[in-house]
Amino acid sequence: MMTSFALLCLSIAIIECMAGILGNGIILAASSLSCIGSKTWPPYDMIVISLSSSRLILLSWVTLDFLMNIFYEPFIYTENVNVASTTIFTFLNYSSLWFGAWLSVFYCIKVASFTQSFFIWLKLRIARLVPWMLLTSWLCSFTIAIPFAWDVYSVHKNITAPSSMTNSSTRTTTRNDRLTLLIYLWNASTTLPLSLSVVSSVLLIQSLWIHTRRMQNNASGFKDPSLEAHMKAIKSVCSFFIFYIIYFFCLLLLYSRVFSPLSDEESMCIVILAACPTGHTLVLIWSNPKFQELPARIWHHTNCPVRTISI
Repeated sequence: MMTSFALLCLSIAIIECMAGILGNGIILAASSLSCIGSKTWPPYDMIVISLSSSRLILLSWVTLDFLMNIFYEPFIYTENVNVASTTIFTFLNYSSLWFGAWLSVFYCIKVASFTQSFFIWLKLRIARLVPWMLLTSWLCSFTIAIPFAWDVYSVHKNITAPSSMTNSSTRTTTRNDRLTLLIYLWNASTTLPLSLSVVSSVLLIQSLWIHTRRMQNNASGFKDPSLEAHMKAIKSVCSFFIFYIIYFFCLLLLYSRVFSPLSDEESMCIVILAACPTGHTLVLIWSNPKFQELPARIWHHTNCPVRTISI
């Protein structure tokens, strides 16, 4: 039975997801409109379109899951629904983590000013590497989601199958071993995108520090556009890094199942989990004027006075 606190947390999480759906819809529409008619898509738009579309579907799926938990809880725990929910969530969640990591890497490569040969090689070839990076992320996400589907199906099959009391402990041990193996698999799979985000953030901070010191030594009294670009990029990357860490630990707690279903602790994790992708989406909109123009244009058209035609 769901407690009132769990109901409140799920309601807050649904509001957060709706805000994230709206924000990612704005980013997806603005990026897609800028790519219409062009033969080659800019690498930044490709990453942002992949990130916003995966988050849009992810938040929509999570919202549906929350609504089903509130209004029809027994339906969630049926075999087919649980298999589909876990598999799709794992695929969309892991792909959005990868796309967010690639966005951090792209910021670092384009904004940071290092003179190492490998860094210059990446800066010159990033446009050709981005499609392969995104395709690899989709394939990795699909590969990671398959074991979760198999494990959920096996668990439900073992629970529904008739068995004697003598092998119940063996079945429980097997289930715990599979769950532990999946937790290790998930941790190992998220280590690489997490490491990419950490390295990108550190390198970008280092580049900003070096650039700031140079500007202080050669102060001219004018604002430097490259310094402003550094500041916006570093705020976006650092905010995503903070959201990424919080999101990672909340997911780790949920996947580890240390809390009972819909307990107060798990409900608080769900609220924080839903807030992280929404928060990063708002940071992306704030840091890019292109994403702010579309809602401003819509708002302008909706508030335009209707001109009457006199006959």
